[in-house]
Amino acid sequence: MSGAGRTGDGHGRAGRVLSGLAVAVGCVLFLGGFVWGALLYQPYTVPTDSMTPTIGQGTRVLAERVDGSEVRRGDIVVFKDKAWGDVPMIKRVVGVGGDTVRCCDDRGRLTVGGKPVEEPYLRGGGPASPTGFSADVPQGQLFLIGDHRMTSIDSRSHLADATHGSVPREAVQGRVDATAWPMSGWGMMDRPESFAALPGGTSRPGPLPLVLAAVVGGAVLILGGAAYGPVVALLRPRRGTGGNAGRDAGRDGEGRKEGTAERVR
Repeated sequence: MSGAGRTGDGHGRAGRVLSGLAVAVGCVLFLGGFVWGALLYQPYTVPTDSMTPTIGQGTRVLAERVDGSEVRRGDIVVFKDKAWGDVPMIKRVVGVGGDTVRCCDDRGRLTVGGKPVEEPYLRGGGPASPTGFSADVPQGQLFLIGDHRMTSIDSRSHLADATHGSVPREAVQGRVDATAWPMSGWGMMDRPESFAALPGGTSRPGPLPLVLAAVVGGAVLILGGAAYGPVVALLRPRRGTGGNAGRDAGRDGEGRKEGTAERVR
């Protein structure tokens, strides 16, 4: 075998090894990303319009499974509390234990601990709540309001309760990180900057971008590695075709010469 042939075979073996490695790594990333996402996130469907315009009715969201102690002001959470019907609900946290939540100031804004909060996610230019209220949030509790302040049934509707409309942190089942469906509205949930200036700040986004990167990257490696063999086969030049044709033509020529010689004789 020639040196060129050995070199070509070596490159082919290396390519096959690398393509197999790409498929193996891709499978680990793809399956690992799905498992990771399933362990960390729970999908929910928003049943009402109480969170519009941020999250519309019927929207599918992804909520990171977090402990209630990790929740901060501005977070959108999924929770379940017996006083609220013992069914999963989605609202925004505007107050935590020790806060005094009031509405509204002279500019129609919500105040937390006496500090006004700008809420750009609200619809229209009206006040932060159509009715005024004031609530002291007990320690270990959360004060929750929907973004559609005209129709949302939330902590404002439970102000007469012993907890002043708040729910325990333990009632939280997840923190909404992204909207998943419909695809036209897909995106990550922003943390409102207005809450960042308050004590405790805002929460950090979950690892959903990393999960998606693992799944997409794994899919690319699997497809790329699986396509290596067929692509190389299509691009590889056919060996020996020209030589065989030449030899066949030579034989035909010799046969014709021999036939001519016989006729001459």
